[in-house]
This record gives sequence, structure tokens and C-alpha cells, in this order.
Amino acid sequence: MMKTLLLQSDELETAAAILRNGGLVAMPTETVYGLAADALNGKAVAKIFAAKGRPMDNPLIVHIAELSQIKMLVREFPESARKLAEAFWPGPLTIILPKGDCIPDEVSAGLDTVAIRCPAHDTARRLIRLSSPLAAPSANLSGSPSPTTARHVMDDMNGRIDAVIDGGECRVGVESTVVTLATNPPRLLRPGGITLEQLREVLGEVVLDDAVLHPLQNGQQAASPGMKYKHYSPKANVILLKGTEEAFLRFVNARNDGTSAVLCYEEDKPELRLPYLSVGKAEDYETQANRLFSSLREADERGYHTVYAHCPETEGVGLAVYNRLIRAAGFEVKDLEK
Repeated sequence: MMKTLLLQSDELETAAAILRNGGLVAMPTETVYGLAADALNGKAVAKIFAAKGRPMDNPLIVHIAELSQIKMLVREFPESARKLAEAFWPGPLTIILPKGDCIPDEVSAGLDTVAIRCPAHDTARRLIRLSSPLAAPSANLSGSPSPTTARHVMDDMNGRIDAVIDGGECRVGVESTVVTLATNPPRLLRPGGITLEQLREVLGEVVLDDAVLHPLQNGQQAASPGMKYKHYSPKANVILLKGTEEAFLRFVNARNDGTSAVLCYEEDKPELRLPYLSVGKAEDYETQANRLFSSLREADERGYHTVYAHCPETEGVGLAVYNRLIRAAGFEVKDLEK
């Protein structure tokens, strides 16, 4: 079995050498930890899919350190892309554009587009400068909750990759927003820390893709990471509950069976009669996003079989929380009013 090195942020030369030699390194970003390989080396990128157990038809995001690197990666860089980059980079926004000839098929999953972002994490950008643009999906086993600490990465990837850089806890906690400029009007394919409302302030019309709130249709190819049917899911069975606060509390409190827990808001805690994991206050979507994946992982560590959760609001960053939870639940939503 491969030995996975645990590196600190001052050991980036070691990490960069691994990447230049075609290896895999998990790196911190402001969103989640990414599993990085040299984006221009198709054989290295293929190792990401093997390590994660990820389907090869699921495209990857290329991470750059500065805007000047994008010119070699895309066929065209329209004014709309420049506006988004000026407004949100470095930051949790991924932009999909027509790909340049240097992008291997392993990165784009055979599509004629490439997804690119510039992360707002100093360690990630320093690593890119020392190596190359890096293809990097989340550094977890495919389908499981994304990692927001180096320990989460080691839990999933120890012995499967060359190294993990410990950069502390991720600030945003869910993957980047993905918007495609390969359609007219632009489409939001995956919500994240940059909201639909913010995108519309810069671009005007932006359409919410149907796959944000619903499963992909049979035979439909994922245009972006995170569009697959079941995703971000712990071993526990996640069930979303839609209804009033009173109905929610009545339903979950009747299920104090020793194998269930609740993903709850701070306001719920005094009323709950079964174990809970708080994701923050009901209106604080940023904190909910930050805590979501670590809470789902904690549910597995505690050995719960079922996790009940509020069906979140779909405004602002709440849309990102809803998107991750509905996929973690395999689109199972129980309407308590019925």
C-alpha cells in the first residue's frame, strides 16, 4: 500500500515535486480539500478517478493561481468571463468555457468545455505557482461527504494518494459555484458560496439549471461536477423533512430509537429528545454550509443509521445547502403536511 505523507503548508516544494512527477496531492482550498494532479498530464489526472472511485464521465475543475494562466487553457475568454473573474476571483466560483487544445480528455470527460477557478486560499495558489494548473475534485471517496479538514482526507484517502497538505479547516465548507458561459444565457450548474443573486448582479440574466434541484435525466451527461444523482452522502440514510417547525419536532422526537440523529438548527436544540448535530441558526446559511459536511461525517463516526434534516430554504447560500442535502438524501423528501 502507498504511504501517504501528511505535509504542512511550509512543505510545498515536496508537494510540488510529487505533482510534477505525475503524483496526487490533496490540497486545502477555501471551499473543500481538493485532490490535485497536473491538469495538463492526462495520465496523472486519470489517477484521480482511480483513487476516488470516480466515474470517468464526471468532469474536473482546473485550478489556476492567477488570471493570466487562463489564456492557455481556453479557446476564448469572453467579456462575461472577465467580469466574473474581476468580481469573484480569487474565490469560490468556477467558470465553464470552451477548452483549449492543451486540456486532456480526462479533465473534461470528453466535453468540449473546461471548468476553471482561481481559489482564495494562499496555500493552494502557492502550490499551483510551484507546479502547474491543477485538476482537483474534492479529496474524498466518490459519493461521500466532501472533506473540510486534512483528517477527513486521511480518513478516506490514506494509502491511496501520495500526500495531504494540512491547511486547517476550510472556510466556505461546500464546493464552488459553477456557472457555464458555453450557453446563452449563462446557466448556474452548481450553487455554492457565490450566489445566483450575485451572478445576476454581474451578468444580468442567469438561468438556474434544472439539475440543481432535480436528478439528471437518464442518459444526460454531467456538464459539471456535483450533478450526479446521489452525492455528498454519508453511510447513514439521510431523510429531508419538509413542513412546519412544530411538525418537524413532533416527527423526529417520535424516532428516538438509539440509531437516529437530527441535523438541526440552534433554535431546535432545547426541544429535541434525540441526538443532534447543529449546523447553525436557521437563517445563517453561510454557517450551515460551513458545518454541513463535517456534521454528516460526524454522524457516521457516531454510528447513526438515519439522519433527519430540515429541508433548507433555497435563497442565497441556502440554495447550495439544499443542493448538497437533497443529493445526500438521494432526492428523498418527506412532506410532513401530507
